[in-house]
Amino acid sequence: MHRRLALLVLVMAFPAAADSEVQWMKVLLDGQKIGHARSERRIEDDTVTTTEYMRLDIERAGVALRVQSEDRSVETTDGAPRGFGSRLDLGGAVVEVEGRIADDGRWDVVQRNGGTESRQRVDWPAGALLAEGVRLELARKGLAAGTRFGYRLYQAASLDAVEVTVEVIGPDPAVGAGLVRVDQRVALPGAPITMRSWVTPAFELARSTLPLLGIELEMVACDEACATARDVPADVLAQTLVPAPRPLGARERAEGLRYRLALAGAEPPALPRTSEQQVEGSGARVSIAVDPTPEQPDTRAPLDADRGPNRWLESDDAAIRAMARTAAGDAGDDQTRMQRLEAAVRAHITDKGLAVGYASAAQTLASRAGDCTEHAVLLAALGRALDIPTRVVTGLAYAPGFAGQREVFVPHAWTEAWVGGRWMSFDAALAGFDAGHIAFGSGDGDPSGYYAGVSLLGNVRIESVEALDGADAR
Repeated sequence: MHRRLALLVLVMAFPAAADSEVQWMKVLLDGQKIGHARSERRIEDDTVTTTEYMRLDIERAGVALRVQSEDRSVETTDGAPRGFGSRLDLGGAVVEVEGRIADDGRWDVVQRNGGTESRQRVDWPAGALLAEGVRLELARKGLAAGTRFGYRLYQAASLDAVEVTVEVIGPDPAVGAGLVRVDQRVALPGAPITMRSWVTPAFELARSTLPLLGIELEMVACDEACATARDVPADVLAQTLVPAPRPLGARERAEGLRYRLALAGAEPPALPRTSEQQVEGSGARVSIAVDPTPEQPDTRAPLDADRGPNRWLESDDAAIRAMARTAAGDAGDDQTRMQRLEAAVRAHITDKGLAVGYASAAQTLASRAGDCTEHAVLLAALGRALDIPTRVVTGLAYAPGFAGQREVFVPHAWTEAWVGGRWMSFDAALAGFDAGHIAFGSGDGDPSGYYAGVSLLGNVRIESVEALDGADAR
């Protein structure tokens, strides 16, 4: 969720107007103030610097968490990119990215994740825009009702661009006199989102809304005192719990289950199909069969992104490689190696709680703290350190009791590894993988992939569940 909240600042995409220096906004979740945002545009000679900051105070099962995001873009007055910076604080795990154009037209990028730093030279994605370029593009297209166009929005976190489609709906006096509604569809991988914004004729942002976890995240323009007034943290985890139709016994979870799901929302994402998870149907109604011990092979072969290190899965880190070798020991096959790594991660993370928002594998190895995401990320990195392709999976996991509620499915993360010609799931945070897991998506450990995977939260209902063989195996 944090990545999506951070994206809101970027996708606000109506940076302070030409005649404004600073714009403040309060951030509301389901009508409750949880934070604020600030957009500043500064012109010096032929350079425009735009800085966008957001702070959110939330809770997860009563555990307070502060999320902060700051993005900076440096451009010429005609919108040509010259530099960028991004800082994302996910409650203790800080990630920073800085980029600057080099003399040869390529970009020198520095990434910092905790105590590690990496440098690389990359190409700029064709046609990608930063804040000033977006502002100029919006101004060129205008606010005539029915206007439609697209642009590519650069994201420092991924060093890539996402496609944004803009549609001007037209004047909306019900929201405010003189305000024009503009919808922006952001094509996030696997989970496109649509933001609704209301702007003045001068393109000053007055209000913006984003569906999140089945409720509404809202930004409203106001003065500094209003924006920075006391927040009332909202418990976002409580919004994501999905009631189970009935108790699920350990035996039937070990043998396999079939679920019938009702999916709400304008664009329900396609759920992943693996040898473990078979999906029938699409759209608002789907049937999912989860078999924790399937025999059939998997047609989804590993991709390049499933191998090797990245800034979240630091499989080339010396300490991670050492832990992987020690934990795997003399195991003769990849399945046994992953089982030993799974047990090692479960034992290594001793501070099991929700105080960490999202940490990398190296950070988790050092801190020994985290929840399911940290278990999944560390296990995925250890697998890659042994040349086993891995993915971080997101979805739901059954819990007999959680946060004062009984028989619920909880947002969860675990690890897939390519073993014996198929993707096999391992869960270091729980007692292992079983049919009480429903996968929504998978990725390479980047939090954007994780929170895209849980985009269904708040929009999913489990209508029924039965043993795969049709019998009550409880």
